[in-house]
Amino acid sequence: MTDVGTTAPTPDATWRPRHNPWLIAVVVTLAAFMEILDTTIVNVALRYIAGDLAVSNDDATWVLTSYLVSNGIVLTISGWLGEVLGRKRYFLICIAMFTVSSLLCGTSTSLAELIVFRLAQGFFGGGLQPNQQSIILDTFPPAKRGAAFGIAAFATVVAPTLGPTLGGYIVDQWSWRWIFFINIPVGALAVFLVSVLVEDPPWVRKKKSRGIDYIGLSLITIGLGCLQIMVDRGEDDDWFGSNFIRLMALLAFLGIFGAIGWLLIAKKPIVNLMVFKDWHFSIGCLLNAAGFGIVYASAVVIPQFTQQVLPYTPTWAGLVLSPGGIALMVLIPIVTALVEVVQTRYVIGFGFLVLGFGLIFGSIIITPDVDFRTLVMARTIQSAGFGFCLFRSTPSHF
Repeated sequence: MTDVGTTAPTPDATWRPRHNPWLIAVVVTLAAFMEILDTTIVNVALRYIAGDLAVSNDDATWVLTSYLVSNGIVLTISGWLGEVLGRKRYFLICIAMFTVSSLLCGTSTSLAELIVFRLAQGFFGGGLQPNQQSIILDTFPPAKRGAAFGIAAFATVVAPTLGPTLGGYIVDQWSWRWIFFINIPVGALAVFLVSVLVEDPPWVRKKKSRGIDYIGLSLITIGLGCLQIMVDRGEDDDWFGSNFIRLMALLAFLGIFGAIGWLLIAKKPIVNLMVFKDWHFSIGCLLNAAGFGIVYASAVVIPQFTQQVLPYTPTWAGLVLSPGGIALMVLIPIVTALVEVVQTRYVIGFGFLVLGFGLIFGSIIITPDVDFRTLVMARTIQSAGFGFCLFRSTPSHF
């Protein structure tokens, strides 16, 4: 019998996963790590892909663009897809189809085939990271989420810096096709472990789908897809001197602002924009976009710079980024402990200060005659600064 004035805990409130939560966190992070790795592992191989498929280096960059376009679109709607299909089922579909797409990428015989399969790879890969974080969030109690998200941070930041190094080594030792084939055993293992260990909590199973918002989905697809193409291809096509880039810019503008307008008035929007009324969340999203934009952009640009301007092999081009990844691995547990005694806002502020210094330093030293050690130092300072910005905390830490 329950005392007057108290409420018995509901079955949902006392739910705990049947398996070790830390093991679950590692398993779902393995899947996300594989996908994030593929955002940069191709960077050092573009020249070899172009040569093998008999296309220009400029055309070969569509291998990057196609992946990022589909990946960026799915990121925004992955929550809705999880509701429609069930989160665990959707997560398993994404891992399995990402693995199949990787196999098809590695067996491509033309650039057109490779672009189509990279689109598929990005489409299914886009659902892995959001679902990984949702599973970790539901698996751990609030007091342990900060430490658990340190594992997620490992995949989020270390994978992009490891990608060019691993890709360079594979290209030098074997073939560019193996940068896709290495996903097959990892994906197969992840499918098996996720199917055994992961389960949807009661509140996820009870959640009903909002239905299909065809208009919102179409506008998001057009807006984000065209924006990604415009940004990625703009420099090569002379920006607004190109009719193609102007068309992409117009469609991106219409799609994005049309989507915002529609999502604000739709009864069951595919993306709920009302979450941005919380200014903590909005500022966090803005800072995340700025930080990840910087780190990811340099992970793409530096390998291209070192191979096209400096006489670096793919392996050495990737090694420029490796010390930054090591710095991040060292910093993640340190920062996790630091926020227990220092307010998170100060830790993040310090991180962006270091990141800004790294950018200024890089803009000064990166010249056609820059040496390897100096280039590594500039990249490592940037990565170390961003390491202080990665902690995902509960509101009490603020």
